Amino acid sequence: MSLSFKQIEVFRAVISTGSISAASKLLCVSPPAVSRLLSYTEQRLGFALFERIKGRLYPTPEAHELFREIERVYAGIQRVNELAAGLASRPSGHIRIVCGASVGQFLVPKAIARYREQVPEVKFTFRQMTHAELTSALLAKEADIGLQITAEDHPNLTYAPIGEASLVCICPCEHPLTRRGLLTLADLQPYPLISYAPHMPIGVLIEQMYINAGLTRQVAIDVASPQHACLMVQAGAGVALVDEFSVRNSRAGEFAVCPVAQAPAFVAKLVHLRSEPLSRVAASFVAMLGATFEDYGLGMHTPAALSSAALSIH
Repeated sequence: MSLSFKQIEVFRAVISTGSISAASKLLCVSPPAVSRLLSYTEQRLGFALFERIKGRLYPTPEAHELFREIERVYAGIQRVNELAAGLASRPSGHIRIVCGASVGQFLVPKAIARYREQVPEVKFTFRQMTHAELTSALLAKEADIGLQITAEDHPNLTYAPIGEASLVCICPCEHPLTRRGLLTLADLQPYPLISYAPHMPIGVLIEQMYINAGLTRQVAIDVASPQHACLMVQAGAGVALVDEFSVRNSRAGEFAVCPVAQAPAFVAKLVHLRSEPLSRVAASFVAMLGATFEDYGLGMHTPAALSSAALSIH
């Protein structure tokens, strides 16, 4: 015969407390109900669990042997409960992040460092990728979270804004442009322009700005990324238009940052696979990521679709 959980629970309560009345109080049931189930269990087992002497119950050798095995099972259940409580209070796991260079140079590493100060059990894999590589990694389930700007959406991925930054002009610290305040594209025309190829998303955006202004973009130095543009400006090679995310990668005093009239905004998007929700630990990191963007003045409120899954980290 197989014992039901209720039969095991009643037997354990009786042998632990030493009496049917005490067991009934522990289980919040009537003493007759405990007595009937205990008798039924003995009948189905085919041997006695207790000897009844002068109104008291004494466990048989078979009962003691059965009780020892039941206690091992209950100890295992307790370990499972402790593990579950530990996972709830201190999440652990592995988060794989892929992102573009603009947010990957400073903001994402900063968020990872801050998160691991509070939850050191979590392991991270962090890679910087192009938009095409990032999309492929997420679709192939080789990454859990992606961050990107200025890119087309894929139908199998979910996108949610997490940060926003403007296009700004950067130039050497003592450059004449630093005395003009709000700049126009015409203000940049006399100086060597460090810019990007027309096929790059940021190159397309800037080229359209020049067309709208009725100007020709005259590129003196063609670079592969805003990060390279920052290095060129720092070296004194010219001026450049870059997203403000990339500017945050540099230290104060490396170059001057000037606002540009009618500058477009760059939105950093959090990306993950549409068919699979974020894990608890990934969702909790998203909360930290959003807070990091906010702390550096580049944030948007954590997306509603993700914040409900995010954890409070203590």
